[in-house]
Amino acid sequence: MSDFRRLSSSVLASPQISTDDIDAAKKMGVTLIINNRPDGEAPDQPEGALIEQAARAAGLDYLAIPIGQAGFGKEQIAAMADAFVQADGTILAYCRSGTRSTFLWSLAQASQGQDPAEISQAAADAGYDVSPIRPMLDAFSGES
Repeated sequence: MSDFRRLSSSVLASPQISTDDIDAAKKMGVTLIINNRPDGEAPDQPEGALIEQAARAAGLDYLAIPIGQAGFGKEQIAAMADAFVQADGTILAYCRSGTRSTFLWSLAQASQGQDPAEISQAAADAGYDVSPIRPMLDAFSGES
């Protein structure tokens, strides 16, 4: 069952999706699926290639920006920000719980000058707490 949570008018975050979620995403206007979960993190998780194959078969774009235990780097933040600019439609980003996807969305938004308070509120409205990375949001937005 899909658990897509709206972060903005064009971005959704979700816990791990399956191939069964692709049609629901497409019906919601999703045109790009971003996988923020590294393969092999859990034995029961679908491989990214399987999700990519199903997404592309449904006519959706797919991008992998994995966030592992090393955390977030500037390259990942820039890749996420670029994806927002290039996407033509709604984006669905997923990881195990949706938290890493929300954190990466938040950092990408802050790096583009979005207000950290607005980012934090949008994440909270979607059920995610970005307070652990709030100092990074402030730093990226120039409010530190």
